[in-house]
Amino acid sequence: MSQWPVHGRIEGAIVMIGFGSIGKGTLPLIERHFEFDKKRFVVIDPNDKDRALLDERGIRFEQVTLTRENFRDVLKPLLTAGKGQGFCVNLSVDTSSLAIMEFCREIGALYIDTVVEPWPGFYYDKNMDTGLRTNYALRETVQEARRRNPGGSTAVSCCGANPGMVSWFVKQALVNLANDLGDKGTEPKTKAEWAALAQRLGVKGVHIAERDTQRARQPKPLDVFVNTWSVEGFLSEGMQPAELGWGTHEKWMPGNASTHTFGCGAAIYINQPGANTRVRSWTPTPGPQFGFLVTHNEAISIADYYTVRDASGQAVYRPTCHYAYHPCNDAVLSLHEMFGRAGKMQEEHHILGEAEILDGIDELGVLLYGHGKNAYWYGSQLSVEETRRIAPYQNATGMQVTSAVLAGMVWALENPNAGIVEADEMDFRRCLEVQTPYLGPVIGAYTDWTPLTDRPGFFPEDIDPSDPWQFRNVLVR
Repeated sequence: MSQWPVHGRIEGAIVMIGFGSIGKGTLPLIERHFEFDKKRFVVIDPNDKDRALLDERGIRFEQVTLTRENFRDVLKPLLTAGKGQGFCVNLSVDTSSLAIMEFCREIGALYIDTVVEPWPGFYYDKNMDTGLRTNYALRETVQEARRRNPGGSTAVSCCGANPGMVSWFVKQALVNLANDLGDKGTEPKTKAEWAALAQRLGVKGVHIAERDTQRARQPKPLDVFVNTWSVEGFLSEGMQPAELGWGTHEKWMPGNASTHTFGCGAAIYINQPGANTRVRSWTPTPGPQFGFLVTHNEAISIADYYTVRDASGQAVYRPTCHYAYHPCNDAVLSLHEMFGRAGKMQEEHHILGEAEILDGIDELGVLLYGHGKNAYWYGSQLSVEETRRIAPYQNATGMQVTSAVLAGMVWALENPNAGIVEADEMDFRRCLEVQTPYLGPVIGAYTDWTPLTDRPGFFPEDIDPSDPWQFRNVLVR
């Protein structure tokens, strides 16, 4: 694109928390698409290894570790400097998203993050009840804050590629599916109308179905965890219990699964690490594949958003929803290495930069299944070559995240008093309008594949042949 659009002006200060792979990739998109006062743009990170990118731009850098004790004192003078509404872009790990979000709303600043992140220690606390170590529990803390303090300055919760972008893909996929199935209803505008559409179309569930084929120029070294995005982030969520939104059509539950006794009731968790739990899924390039059932906020928020309840409040329709993630091959090897020694993590972590990658794409989309056309995948097929051409400092995986952050920032700037929101509730057309130029080919593809295709093989299996799309058939056991 020869002329990149300027989407608006940020009148107040910009404070970016975290300058890892996503922070570095978001920086040039902010510069490209917003007008702002560079003197009031500040980046905070405990590590200064990439500060040269900021120094050459004249952007202030603060080498600080935010803690429970200091985050207010550090952030307040930065976000309230000068006139206008400040904007906090939280792309960090080991900081409480909820605490920073609520503080920003206290002082009237806009806020966005890509995950409900806790303070350090949460993910690996062996004394904590497993059900409280889930993303379901983390999401409920944000939902409670929203109920306790509705309205006010906009705080966009969980707005990266996934969670985030994939929720906009679900809505576009439903619109496409409705058209192809001849549904005569008008396009939904409310949560209830979207849920009714999914129910009417017969959608039993949604896989966030991803395949990362990016290949490194050099093979993975022994005892190094290699990934195409935050290793700390992946390990944190990967060691949480596997979680999924639990559909009303499901007839079987794993023996080591549990339900929650609080909150929206839209999900279950399995008492084993998500990054060591495999599921059967499908994306266009490889076709059938194994993915990891890694916990993500969108698995719960999508299931919750599309729940239909009767007059008594009982759920009469809800789709199953979960992540089915096949990361890059080096990350798969890294997981095998780690779980082969009982989950002991590698001390050295490495994120593949765009120059280290030989080729490949990140194929990330949503697979809507169980309807009259069986299954429909809709999503992005972004290559590393396309990524290099259109923006610096990131690979294909990173750009799917950073462009979603951009879209969420634009939406927040245009809707500054929306309160706490999730991606499911935002204007999907506006967000995709902003983001799509960074996503490479965005396609829809139907498939006849089901989790029972070519099964059973040589050996007997515990399957449910009456309904291919039962989770009993999806989970690899």
